[in-house]
Amino acid sequence: MSIPSKLLPLPYCPPNPNTNPKFRFLNPKRPLYCQPKTLQIQCAKRTGKQRYPSEKKKLKLKHKALTHVNDKFQGIWRLSKLGVPLHLDPGKDFLDVSEGLLQEIAKVLKFPVASMLPPEAFLVVRKSFDARKVLKEPKFVYTVEMDVHKLLTLEPRTWDFISRLEPKVGLIEHIEHMRGSSGDLVSITRDYKINKGAESIKGESISKEGSDDFPGSRRPKVAVVGSGPSGLFACLVLAELGVDGRDIGALMVRRILQLESNFCFGEGGAGTWSDGKLVTRIGRNSGSVLAVMKTLVHFGAPESILVDGKPHLGTDRLIPLLRNFRQHLESLGVTIRFGTKVDDLVVEDANVVGVEVSDSREKSEHNSQKLRYDAVVLAVGHSARDAYQMLLSHNMDLVPKDFAVGLRIEHPQELINSIQYSSLAAEVHKGRGKVPVADYKVVKYLQGEDGDTSFDSGATSRSCYSFCMCPGGQVVLTSTNPSEICINGMSFSRRASRWANAALVATVSSKDFEALNCDGPLAGVEFQREFERRAAMMGGGNFVVPVQTVTDFMENKLSVTSVPPSSYRLGVKAANLHELFPLHITKALQHSISMFDEELPGFISKDALLHGVETRTSSPIQIPRNSDTYESTSLRGLYPIGEGAGYAGGIVSAAVDGMYAGFAVAKSLGLYSGDIESILGKAQYGGWAKY
Repeated sequence: MSIPSKLLPLPYCPPNPNTNPKFRFLNPKRPLYCQPKTLQIQCAKRTGKQRYPSEKKKLKLKHKALTHVNDKFQGIWRLSKLGVPLHLDPGKDFLDVSEGLLQEIAKVLKFPVASMLPPEAFLVVRKSFDARKVLKEPKFVYTVEMDVHKLLTLEPRTWDFISRLEPKVGLIEHIEHMRGSSGDLVSITRDYKINKGAESIKGESISKEGSDDFPGSRRPKVAVVGSGPSGLFACLVLAELGVDGRDIGALMVRRILQLESNFCFGEGGAGTWSDGKLVTRIGRNSGSVLAVMKTLVHFGAPESILVDGKPHLGTDRLIPLLRNFRQHLESLGVTIRFGTKVDDLVVEDANVVGVEVSDSREKSEHNSQKLRYDAVVLAVGHSARDAYQMLLSHNMDLVPKDFAVGLRIEHPQELINSIQYSSLAAEVHKGRGKVPVADYKVVKYLQGEDGDTSFDSGATSRSCYSFCMCPGGQVVLTSTNPSEICINGMSFSRRASRWANAALVATVSSKDFEALNCDGPLAGVEFQREFERRAAMMGGGNFVVPVQTVTDFMENKLSVTSVPPSSYRLGVKAANLHELFPLHITKALQHSISMFDEELPGFISKDALLHGVETRTSSPIQIPRNSDTYESTSLRGLYPIGEGAGYAGGIVSAAVDGMYAGFAVAKSLGLYSGDIESILGKAQYGGWAKY
């Protein structure tokens, strides 16, 4: 995949009638425009003069920081962008130091004999596959850490070569001291308790500093509402630091779709059934992200996720991992309440003192009970719409937030392999070959001229991008209401399915909500529901998904009633998806698909099938909270976290948010007095999830 690095003008006027274009985006029933308009399509990565001032300043500081190394023979040297040609690499599943990699390391060190370099002195910290067409040949790209002390011990003749090594931005970096603890979360919390002289590492008594609010032997009680990544990681921190495990409630917020749970709710959250992608935009090498990744490895994830450039677990691996996670929490005394629904908060004097819950498996109207807690961590997902309504009943501030909507496109995986790899496509072997199953990530920024309301209905710009790309995957239902259709994608660990799917979405904002008369704090929710109901009607009920070939969608027609095979198991029905959204959103999707086809020739194909509808790319609201304490600004004792609260976008960022929140709650309860940022770095938020 390649992304253009310059601004490209995209004519937005009727084509010359003699040119016979392949696809036309305009509705033939609408009047044509007499004056040409231009949409600016900008690249996702800014370079040169296009960089923001903050990016220029950061790059300048990085250059300045690399001007001097105190002692080249101490610490670690990080060598990046080491390209090993495919024919010299053992393949995607080999994560050790190969002969081909030693040759690239020797080039950087200018060491004459690569075979003399001891592999034990090098650690692979990142590996990815690069098969872009602009390269002479495909290659695996590595980032390697070189232990200078070990290298000199095993091969003293490298001394002269290390003495001449100089830092280079993005290529060679010297790290004098590794920051804090880089272990998993269990190790971090237990090291803290050991250092503080806690009496027990299993939460059987609190640490000696105690808390004036909880005298004697009583320990604070916390309810963690929700068991997605943010809830699980918050719960883990609190349980390890000594919150009364017998009273922590990891309350599984489940809904009834005729079922007791679905693809959006339950243990592990929506991410359990959405491929298990661990890509993130908040810093792969940050202490917080590494702590999350190593914690997942601690509970059973393969160590390859620490190295893979695009780490991925797969639903089949997530299920046993979550079981191990749950069993560990239970060993700490955590009570996990399956099938329990939070109906309301117990509020006294603007302070949350507990929750009102009911058993969702019982139909009785009198099965609710009130449970009192010292703090409530609200870790519901972005589909917990009844939770949002409940919060509004307590006059809580909810702020509408931009998100994205669109359709999910599905191609034969062999076609995507061919587009991305050309002759290398035969090396994939359904996820068991030397190269990874091909994926893609595309994004276009569409900028309309002022006054061009025909394009954007009041908005001046819109981003269109691929989201949650699932190579070797399948399309799944994520509806939380029988009268609505919403879909997503997922893959198993091997990604061996015959299909590849990804959402193609366009950003929407308050202007779009207002155009459909959706207002108030939950305007985004009503906007989502409108199109989910339309999709359900187009499908005809029984969770049948409306579909349309890409070629028909581009030409605003429905020429066939039989469609290509789909991985969606509950049935599909040919429909006019080009009539699903308002015209300006449809045109934005059509323009971006056309540009994606230029970037990935063959993307527009008779075998490509669009499915409707994808609306839940991120939370439609944000719940305001204190940036330091994580406590709600509306109700004391309530801690809104994760994707549902509008502070994360994906598994990793949600887990990171839950982790920091867990330490913040523990500090407010007197169970933690350390500086977590000195270990994990400053907290970062990932409210958008562009996979």
